[in-house]
Amino acid sequence: MVEGAAKAEVAEKENAGSPLDDGQEGGEDKMDFKISEGLTTEEATQLLHVHGRNELAEESTPSWLIFVRQIWIAAIIEAAIQNWPDFGILLGIQFINATLGWYETTKAGNAVAALKASLKPLATVKRDGKWVTIDGGLLVPGDLVLLASGSNVPADCRVNHGTIDVDQSALNGESLPATMTAGDAPKMGSTVVRGETEGTVETTGRNTFLGKTASLLQAGSDELGHLQKILLTIMLVLVVTSLALCGTAFGYMLGKGEVFKEALSFTVVLLVASIPIAIEIVCTTTLALGSRELSAHGAIVTRLAAIEDMAGMNMLCSDKTGTLTLNKMVIQDEAPCYIPGLDQRKLLQMAALAAKWHEPPRDALDTLVLASERQDLSALNVYEQLDYMPFDPKIKRTESTIRDKRDGKEFKVTKGAPHIILKLTHDERIHKLVEVAVDAFGQRGIRCLAVARTLDDGQWHMAGLLTFLDPPRPDTKDTIHKAMAYGVDVKMITGDHLLIAKETARVLGMGTNIHDSKDLPTMDAKDINKGQATKDLGKKYGKMIMEADGFAQVYPEHKYLIVEALRQNGFAVGMTGDGVNDAPALKRADVGVAVQGSTDAARAAADIVLTQPGLSTIVHGIVTARCIFQRMKNFINYRIAATLQLLTFFFIAVLTLKPKEYEPPEIPCADQPEEMCRQDPAEWPHFFKMPVLMLMLITLLNDGTLISIGYDHVKPSSMPEKWNLRSLFAVSIVLGAVACGSSILLLWAALDSWNPDGIFQKWGMGPMEYGKITTMIYLKVSVSDFLTLFSARTHDGFFWSAKPSPILLCAATLALSISTILACVWPKGETDHTPTEGLAYGDYTLMPLWIWIYCVVWWFIQDGMKVAAYWLMHKYNIFDINSAIAVNKRDATSASHDPLARGSVGLVEGKLLAAKVEEAQEKIARISGKEVNSNLARASANLARVSANLTRASAKAKHMAVPRGGVADLEAGVTGVEQVVLAVDAANKELDAETQKEIAPAMEGVKKAAEKLAANTAAALGGVQAPKELE
Repeated sequence: MVEGAAKAEVAEKENAGSPLDDGQEGGEDKMDFKISEGLTTEEATQLLHVHGRNELAEESTPSWLIFVRQIWIAAIIEAAIQNWPDFGILLGIQFINATLGWYETTKAGNAVAALKASLKPLATVKRDGKWVTIDGGLLVPGDLVLLASGSNVPADCRVNHGTIDVDQSALNGESLPATMTAGDAPKMGSTVVRGETEGTVETTGRNTFLGKTASLLQAGSDELGHLQKILLTIMLVLVVTSLALCGTAFGYMLGKGEVFKEALSFTVVLLVASIPIAIEIVCTTTLALGSRELSAHGAIVTRLAAIEDMAGMNMLCSDKTGTLTLNKMVIQDEAPCYIPGLDQRKLLQMAALAAKWHEPPRDALDTLVLASERQDLSALNVYEQLDYMPFDPKIKRTESTIRDKRDGKEFKVTKGAPHIILKLTHDERIHKLVEVAVDAFGQRGIRCLAVARTLDDGQWHMAGLLTFLDPPRPDTKDTIHKAMAYGVDVKMITGDHLLIAKETARVLGMGTNIHDSKDLPTMDAKDINKGQATKDLGKKYGKMIMEADGFAQVYPEHKYLIVEALRQNGFAVGMTGDGVNDAPALKRADVGVAVQGSTDAARAAADIVLTQPGLSTIVHGIVTARCIFQRMKNFINYRIAATLQLLTFFFIAVLTLKPKEYEPPEIPCADQPEEMCRQDPAEWPHFFKMPVLMLMLITLLNDGTLISIGYDHVKPSSMPEKWNLRSLFAVSIVLGAVACGSSILLLWAALDSWNPDGIFQKWGMGPMEYGKITTMIYLKVSVSDFLTLFSARTHDGFFWSAKPSPILLCAATLALSISTILACVWPKGETDHTPTEGLAYGDYTLMPLWIWIYCVVWWFIQDGMKVAAYWLMHKYNIFDINSAIAVNKRDATSASHDPLARGSVGLVEGKLLAAKVEEAQEKIARISGKEVNSNLARASANLARVSANLTRASAKAKHMAVPRGGVADLEAGVTGVEQVVLAVDAANKELDAETQKEIAPAMEGVKKAAEKLAANTAAALGGVQAPKELE
């Protein structure tokens, strides 16, 4: 019932059928099937045993297995220690960590399971000669089911008789329902929107169209997640370092005569304390807290690691129908009329006369006409409908015979596809006008509904054309531009026609470089069944897909392959959608987002399920995910530093500082001068070591406090996040080295405290007993650890540059208070065969205060060294610290040797600049139309020219052998944009204050987009640090 190139090609594509159909729908005789009369319960049970349940198989991990995975490492480590009190402490800590991880990991999955259970499908089926409503999962091939208006098609069926309209937008992206008659095959996942009939179930479960699509969902399901890979890399480095240093220290102690069991006990506990076993637990907790924040904004996270993937997402592939658009046709402003005196309002009323306007709409086009906001049905009360011919697939139009109550005249009205209505009329001039108009609208992806009526001569006359389109959601354009501002390239991927996709993309400011499926790879049946893609997709199609603004007329496997090609090229890909046809790509994407109203298949495949309309939640999710990423990076930065501090401190202390050599000499006893007495009753050991209990307290308090980092205040990055582990380790080494150095210095000074010329003696603190030295180092390491956290969380800024959250501050204060109190009142005696004594005992009780002052002084030094390290790395782009964030490709830190990485530089920023320029020009054009202002119009023309020059300068810089020259061109381009903005501002002065206020935001948007384009290109190609406000 629509016309033009758009409709013709869409119809041709639908009739061809998807490759996933195996030719069943298009090539098989429509009536070559046996009409079912219903099954008995016994027959259905037998068939259910053969074919299985009518649902998609889902893999799940038992919660007990999740828990066991969290504690396996503890079982291995504890087996090496036979000190049962320590064994209990260590195992207790591991169980606490395991319980936290198990709780947070399973909570999100339970929430999603509850959501799916509430959406359990039902089906009306004839069993044992009676119509009953049963669980849709119990359907079997051969069942007789009821296909009624408003119900979902429960399995792949055949229509037995009659006519129904089926909404297949979830399957093929087509907004208009398809009319199906006897022998046609509605698919599982579609919806009956008009009519009622009976159908025979042909296939169920995995054998349905949806089931074949689901085979693609299994590809890569066992693939290790990106966050897991990063954490494993960090853990591997730290474990290898720990094993090397602890193994060396263990061998050294054995070589010097230490008891094997004591040396092993200390080494294993040091390993447990230094290896960040809880690193995954803290990351999981941080992600879980973020998922709760997202759920408050209408997004349910089904896979926690997807939050980290969303933080690094730089490509967002979005379905059009129902995601970018409203998935409903809306009358447009343009309405060519061919009878004098008609306008759009009267033409719309005439179209209503060709329907039963007193009854509910019977089909999509009746709904379009009767439910339009522009329609005034009360004006039709002066007409009486004498006869009505409903829509018939063979005639493809509706017709009414109308009598005007005012004068008694009768006439006929019809509506339908333009080429059908034109056959009724005989005016060749009108024929040509209509054909030109339909073709022009078709080029823009706009569809037409023709309306004609009879006049006094009894002949049909073309009245006019109503134009309609599935419009974008109100917030979509702003959402897309916000995503671009965060460095995310948004690509439209739709099964709809190329012209419709281009018009939608143009309206949304996404760019019009839209390709059709002819430019895309295909998959053969073997690959489809295996759910696998070829390994060279990225190499063959990567550049074209990266530069495209979208793709039209695609099938499910095309969406899957587009995502796969981008992933093979190292991009972090997000995919939004709502239908069955989106499910494979949703599953394969790094971040699959099922929008509100999605099918069960889309929800099952997605990592995030939206429960609110529109895509604004995605932008909020990007911001939230980047905040969570910053918190995880802060924690990991600290954890590496703390591990290195602890390891290197004990390694150096064991090898170089031997307490026995500093033991105070014996002196004559006070009561028996002829005998010698020890100045310190405790036996000073040959090696310095800390009791297992103290090490475990440090670990326990640290892990408990670090969970609160999930609530910390952070600033999200304006570009997709990525892990630059080289720079992260470099900063952690600086932080750990300063903390370790200060601890070694303090230990040496404390051991040397019996020396009359030592620092302690000179400063009046007197000699220290060995038990107090042990406790003092415990307090020093504890305090330094927590202060290092506050330094690590601000990265290249000083620790006071970002205020911590109250929760983190309170948790750290509590942990520090506990550590300080324990250090003050620790009982005198031996702990794990090591002398210990509280610092508050004895004559000198100010030692805890001096330790705190010492730690704070070194904290300032540590923080200054950290800032200096960042300054040095930024100045010389060491470890690609500047270029890494600007190269919009997750696996690339430099654009030097990767053409795709170089091509990604400035790609999104250039699109955003073009969109902002277009917005500014539209506003200026509106104002110029109202106001006579030649200067403003001239400034608008200059704006387009200069922004194009800047985009060319960015492209030129990417292809220059010497990037610095390109940077100079970019700076000149930005200067040109700023000059045009000033010219517009000058022209604004001739306008009133309200008009100036209207233009200002658009011009500011142009300026910011231009500056970001230049800054990112300069950072990626020249290693120049981007300004703080643009990071």
